[in-house]
Amino acid sequence: MLTQQKVRHLDAAELIAAVLDPGSYRSWDAPIVDPDPGPEYRQELAAARAKTGVDESVLTGVGLIRGRRVAVIISEFRFLAGSIGQAAAERIVNAVERATHEGLPLLAGPASGGTRMQEGTIAFLSMVKIGAAVRTHRQSGLPYLVYLRHPTTGGVMASWGSLGHITAAEPGALLGFLGPRVYEALHGTPFPENVQTAENLFDKGLIDAVVPPRQLSDVVDRALSILVTGPHAPISAPATLSVEPSGAGAWESIGISRDPRRPDVRQLLAYGARDVLPLNGTGQGEKDPGLQLALARFGQQSCVVIGHTRPRPSRTAASGQSAMGPASLREARRGMRLAEELRLPLLTIIDTAGAALSQEAEEGGLAGEIARSLHDLIGLNAPTVSVLLGQGAGGGALALLPADRTIAAQHAWLSPLPPEGASAIVHRNTDFAPAMSEAQGVNVASLHANGLVEHIVDERPDAADEAQAFCRRLGRAIEYELATLASAGVNELLPRRLAKYRNLGSVLGAAAGTPSSG
Repeated sequence: MLTQQKVRHLDAAELIAAVLDPGSYRSWDAPIVDPDPGPEYRQELAAARAKTGVDESVLTGVGLIRGRRVAVIISEFRFLAGSIGQAAAERIVNAVERATHEGLPLLAGPASGGTRMQEGTIAFLSMVKIGAAVRTHRQSGLPYLVYLRHPTTGGVMASWGSLGHITAAEPGALLGFLGPRVYEALHGTPFPENVQTAENLFDKGLIDAVVPPRQLSDVVDRALSILVTGPHAPISAPATLSVEPSGAGAWESIGISRDPRRPDVRQLLAYGARDVLPLNGTGQGEKDPGLQLALARFGQQSCVVIGHTRPRPSRTAASGQSAMGPASLREARRGMRLAEELRLPLLTIIDTAGAALSQEAEEGGLAGEIARSLHDLIGLNAPTVSVLLGQGAGGGALALLPADRTIAAQHAWLSPLPPEGASAIVHRNTDFAPAMSEAQGVNVASLHANGLVEHIVDERPDAADEAQAFCRRLGRAIEYELATLASAGVNELLPRRLAKYRNLGSVLGAAAGTPSSG
């Protein structure tokens, strides 16, 4: 159980001062036009203005965060519990629309009890127009970042508080749809403790990070350094473009790929990428250790990263700790949507011994999630690069594979099943796994010959023995492929991507001939 500590929360002006560069804030707020309030509500508004020194429950404007221009919308909870009436809603919409018009990233810092009860249903309906303005901002390819503060509940949490591309929260913040006092009044019992806390929402995959206010500018700066990029200098071709497939047999490569010391997606991001901002979960109440979702920059090239995570050396594969379940792919599809909205390329990292085999995976719709992942990837409206990093077994590997360009480590592989499983199906035992792996052509030499793999990164002779150097080589190969794709429009890439996979196995199709019309 979390211990409750008395914490002083920053008001709107204090948060602005903590996050924005000193002296950079400029208000966008026009004078408020109140709805026609009755005498009692008029007195409440006057008292709130006298108490807080502000005219409404939100402040909007623009400032600099580490020198980068950012629009901000910040709630003032001391003003009628940060509630949103018609005037506050109009101020929010005006700020979102101005940020969109000026091409600015937008940081929202809600702290609110929800819509303003004194203004009834019309205030409640204002959440729709706020959501519409945020949608237009996001569809313009502009980052929308949310920092949930204590407390954020009701219509605010159910609209502009839950629409961020990236969502962080204040430590210990009370966050939820139904306020605990309302729940208790309606049901006669207290709401269960520690459900509506920032930390619990992080554990459930609903938010990306829990960040103290004084550290928020660091997170925003890291995010925008990836999301907001300018023109890049040309990049020279890496030496890996001339690397040939390893002469090792398929079974030998499979053995090398299973070394628990082999670098995985976490080490690739640590040693091969320049900036990394991990994201967390689906944003819809699920997270799965089988997948890593992040924003990253390889050299000058930014991207969204989705990748399989290997079990850490202290854990065993048998524990299922990192087997990819359906929630992994729902998280991956969140990454795909981010890539499309933010107009970033997508990088997928394939390194899995297979998807989860369990009742929970079946009932959670694993097969359907693999199908939807393939469906979304093959038609993704963004440049795509996939990396065969190690093991590539079954539908779990296939789900992240379709891409404009595919890079492979020399000892990576791709197979319908682990070779032991293929042997069990064909021979009713696992003894023929080595022969099956050779016959099926699961290794990089075969994948390269068949046109699936375009770029090979050498291992000298085994990535497990030179993890940092290998990751740096792979990082440069990724940067090159991302840069190359950036010069082509998506309208050009999509037909080529479809043709690449349509033509795999075309030798067999040509031998069979085309159906006769007669």
